[in-house]
Amino acid sequence: MAFHQQEGEEEVLRVRTPRNTESLGILDQRVGASRCVVKCLDGKTRNCRIPGRLKRKLWVREGDVVLVEPWEFGGDERGDIIYKYRSNQVQWLRKNGFLDKLEQSDEF
Repeated sequence: MAFHQQEGEEEVLRVRTPRNTESLGILDQRVGASRCVVKCLDGKTRNCRIPGRLKRKLWVREGDVVLVEPWEFGGDERGDIIYKYRSNQVQWLRKNGFLDKLEQSDEF
């Protein structure tokens, strides 16, 4: 991630976007033991975990926008949280139409 400083604002140059089966989601609830309930933009609610390699690096709270990779087996109910977006990255995603389903749905 590269940033350029201008008058106190950070300009986003590169944002990780969903690839293949990955989906954007909003963290709904922390369950404990590095597990969370995430409402994904594909309409499913998944019980997601933070993989061991990211446990110490990835700190999440309720309301965070995250990138979820569904499991191969049981992918409709479970997944891994692989990335957390910062606030300026969330603004970029909204501006470029990645979070359009979020505004259309009253469920979120």
